Amino acid sequence: MSPSLKQAVLEKRPDDVVIVGAYRTAIAKGGRGSFKDVGSDWILTKFLAAFLEKTGVDPTLIEDVAVGNVLNRAAGASEHRGACLAAGIPNTAAFVAINRQCSSGLMAISDIANKIKCGEIDCGIGAGVESMSSNYGPQSIPKVDAQLQENEEMAKCLIPMGITNENVAEKYSIPRDKQDAFAAESYAKAEKAVSSGAFKSEILPIELYIKEDDDEDDEASEIKRINVDTDEGPRKGVSAQSLGKLKPAFKPTGTTHAGNASQVSDGAAAVLLMRRDLAEKKGYPIQGKFVLCSTVGVPPEIMGVGPAVAIPSVLKKTGLTVRDVSVFEVNEAFAAQCLYSAESCEIPRERLNINGGAIALGHPLGCTGARQYATILPLLKTGEIGLTSMCIGTGMGAASILVKE
Repeated sequence: MSPSLKQAVLEKRPDDVVIVGAYRTAIAKGGRGSFKDVGSDWILTKFLAAFLEKTGVDPTLIEDVAVGNVLNRAAGASEHRGACLAAGIPNTAAFVAINRQCSSGLMAISDIANKIKCGEIDCGIGAGVESMSSNYGPQSIPKVDAQLQENEEMAKCLIPMGITNENVAEKYSIPRDKQDAFAAESYAKAEKAVSSGAFKSEILPIELYIKEDDDEDDEASEIKRINVDTDEGPRKGVSAQSLGKLKPAFKPTGTTHAGNASQVSDGAAAVLLMRRDLAEKKGYPIQGKFVLCSTVGVPPEIMGVGPAVAIPSVLKKTGLTVRDVSVFEVNEAFAAQCLYSAESCEIPRERLNINGGAIALGHPLGCTGARQYATILPLLKTGEIGLTSMCIGTGMGAASILVKE
């Protein structure tokens, strides 16, 4: 791209949407991790309280809070509003629950950013939370009217995510050994990041309670309070060879399995956004600038290709190219779809998911889009451009651009 176009993205204006803080919880294993005995409302309450303390923001400045969530009934519209109030956000701040499946956290950021851009508000929080421990399973399968069950287009939107990944792997000839090698690399990067403390700056520890055992008699189970500050998904010693021994999860001849797909997880993340002139007036440190978010549609049966379409879309709209982006965070819903998207966009592997991705870290559905902001900002140097992206169930993709300051 021409220097003038890139300079326009980097230029600072009083009405810019800036990032004052971006943090997350540790990501816990779904069903058996540290968050297994609490709901998304508890996770969000404790996290937002820590978030307010960490950012030092005056809560009365917050005019709106958007929270992405996928599995709660009504996307958590009631209990997550309550969580905001319980955390110390005043009731003068509005609230909106957002569900665009795996992009919900990013959509929450985009919602707040666009409200600031068009002058509706000057300050807000875009967040995401998910308790897959509480809500993932048969109860999360959508119910379709009997009159529409045989409709071909409706049926495509109900294809299990794992099968859509098998479709991508088959359509684009992505062999299992290549997927397993990619997954093993994600584990290696994430484990290194955890052991080196690379995530410490983005994680806010939160306290919760956990049952000491799984005794059916709840009265006999001891309750222990713990502090959660470390991701639970990454494991040492994962190799392509060890992953190659796992059985396919979705069809006998398939290539997708538990080791090369994203982990079921619990967690929360949030981004504090303001107009630049307000942040400067109040003396808040500016971590970055939100530039743009783009969302696209793709065929539902190969929904995993979403980033391959969304990334070029957001780059075209901002006048940037892949070469202008220093770090890419592309959600690893599955190895095949992430591989296809990265290679289709010609993303250099050394700039992709530097500290590992959802295969190793986990994918708490509504949280991931916001979690990526907390992860990418520490990886960028001042003046560098970052890009986040993910595929979206029912056939979509989303991508966003931000600049580190």
